Formats: sequence, structure tokens, C-alpha cells
Amino acid sequence: MKHFSYIGSGPYCYANCFAMMFGVDAPSPVIIEFATCSPFGMQLVGGTLPFFDPYSWTPEAGFEDALTALGWTSSVTKGGSADDALVRLRQALAGGPVWVGPVEMGHLRHQPGMKGPIGADHYVIVLAVDGDRVQMHDPQGFPFASLPLKDFLTAWQAETLGYGEPFTMRTDFRRVRKVSEEDAIRASLPNAIRWLSMGEPHHLSPGTLGNGEAANALAKMIEEGCTEDLRGHLIYFAVRVGARRLADAATCLAQIGQTQAASIASEQAELVGALQYPLTTGADPDAAALLRALAPTYDRLLSALQGR
Repeated sequence: MKHFSYIGSGPYCYANCFAMMFGVDAPSPVIIEFATCSPFGMQLVGGTLPFFDPYSWTPEAGFEDALTALGWTSSVTKGGSADDALVRLRQALAGGPVWVGPVEMGHLRHQPGMKGPIGADHYVIVLAVDGDRVQMHDPQGFPFASLPLKDFLTAWQAETLGYGEPFTMRTDFRRVRKVSEEDAIRASLPNAIRWLSMGEPHHLSPGTLGNGEAANALAKMIEEGCTEDLRGHLIYFAVRVGARRLADAATCLAQIGQTQAASIASEQAELVGALQYPLTTGADPDAAALLRALAPTYDRLLSALQGR
């Protein structure tokens, strides 16, 4: 079947935040997400927590390469105390909106159901600090959201996240050169190959799993008894974002004539997206079969990108 691009909602928080900061010169979030190289691999963090992104990859690990490929740069500050961070934020807001994150989503109490830390990272654009309230564009679907300053600072401290430093923000976004979408995609391919290669066994630390091994291991975990925490992580986040990233990767690869790689990425997107129904309804053997079909596609994609 010919690849058909996806347009719709999904957890693309940092890509959407970057697009907001880029303004009228922004490329599509599809191109931004591709440039972070998030679609190129799979990992089982700690042998138990699955993500459909490269082994050892985190959003922060892909940001600078993405900005470079897109022809942009920005200034980053992080760390220090909450009081210091608030001073920096107020000063930065004098020049316009500020890109903030990672933050702990569970402390963003303007989002329904959020009552405390859940270990989920998120990114927002802060528009203003007015007294004891913070106004932000939250790309989860909440423009001009308002949050008590105390809750915002707790979220921004990011104590319950597995990566990043407290009080990270980006300012001074500058376009240093004009780059076409096609050139941005091509510029990202060496990094995509590097990240996809990280899932190969010779790159992995002892006891860690990436790409095909991660897919097979997750299939076994689900067959042996999928916990509610694992199921929730998969159906509310990992499958949704993983399938969309791969669908967008296929779109980008096709755009520059990488037809074989695009076909494989599209196949991966279909397999990951198809996990949603069986995992949601408890048809775990079907989900395990899809993951085992996914496992060999990572080596195939790497070969296609390398021209082998």
C-alpha cells in the first residue's frame, strides 16, 4: 500500500514548541521531529520500559543536531535554584516568549487529571509571569493556559524525570541560514544512521536492549503478563508517538527520494500503530505477534539508509 501521511493530534510537544518559537519561518513539526532523529530505533530502558525511539536517545540529545540541520540556533540556560531560575525567566520574557522544558507533566494541573508527578516529560512556551501565575502555550492542547507559579516551578524542577537538568530554558532563537525542507531532511540522515546503529548489539551496554532485541523482549513481557502500568504507558503515549514519528519519517524519506527506506518506515508505522487496539482490548498475543514482526525491520531500515 502506498504511504499515506498522517495529520492530526499527537504528543509532539517539543516539535510544536520549536515551531512556535521559529514563528513565520517555521518548518512543519513533521520536519522538526524528523531532524531530532526520534523515529530511528527502539529501546527498552532498564530492560522494562519501552520507547519507539533510538537506544540512549532522549529529546534533549536530538535538539542541537535538529537546530543545526534546520538552520537555527538558540541559547540554553539550566540549573540553579528556583529563585534564580525565576529571575532568569522574568528577564528572558522581556524579549518575548520562552521555550521551557523538560517539565514534569503531572504538576501541570491545568491538564485534567494531573494531580502529581507521573514521570512524564513535557515542553511548553511561557508567555508571561504575572504575579503568582504563569501563562503559557501548552502544546498538549491548551493555548494561553494559566498555572500557579508554585506548581509551574515544581514542574520545571523536573525531579521525577529520567533526563535533563532542572530549570532548562531556551531563548534567543535565531535563523542563521535558510534551509529547505529537503535539505534539512538530507542533513539529518547521517545522524539518523548513527542513532539507528546505536541499537546494534555491539553498541549496547551489558543488559540493555535496543531495536529488534527490544521488540522481541517486549513481546515476551506482554505475553507473560502485561502490567497495567506497562499497558498504560504503551496505549496512552509510546504507541501513539511511536507510530506518528515513523509515519512522518516515511513521509520525509519519500520527499527526498529515499523510497526503499520510506517503505520500511511506513511498514514500521503500520506495525506500531496496529498495537493500539490489541493492547487496549487485552488481545496480548496479537500485540506480541506485531512486535515480533517489527523486530527485523530495524536492520532492514539501517541497510536501506546506508545504501546497502
